[in-house]
Amino acid sequence: MDELDTAILAELQRDGRQTNRELAERIGIAPSTCLERVRSLRANGVIEGFHAEVNLAAIGRPVQALINVRLHPKIREAVEGFREYIAALPETLAVFVVSGGDDFIVQVAVRDTGHLRDFVLDHVSRHRNIADVRTSLVYDHIRKTSMEVLPPEGPSKHPRTGRRSR
Repeated sequence: MDELDTAILAELQRDGRQTNRELAERIGIAPSTCLERVRSLRANGVIEGFHAEVNLAAIGRPVQALINVRLHPKIREAVEGFREYIAALPETLAVFVVSGGDDFIVQVAVRDTGHLRDFVLDHVSRHRNIADVRTSLVYDHIRKTSMEVLPPEGPSKHPRTGRRSR
């Protein structure tokens, strides 16, 4: 990755729906160069996809929670089995396999607290390898939609002019 790739990534994170021509114009490069760079970033696994950000309340799932799960026994089959099971449920937004006291943190979105209770009792707690479950209701959720791309090491230069940045 070089500074041009970094500029492309920053711009795509700002607006992933812009056309290749618009992207190239904003960065100050030829559309053919831009397209080749984006294709390369995708082929190298830097860009994994383009997604629509959905308002959870608008689709009837305004309540979010984080569910901390501890398994017993802590063996590969139990961890992999639970990870696949919980990820497949429609309420699940994200699954984190973590270290420390818990084995998983599961982020869910549900219609109300009754649905959350039922989800925990009917789907999480009933799983055969569950040792402990703790649920935290999310009051506010601030999700970053972009991540600053670290520039390559060395002096920073503008991708088009080649001049050092201030």
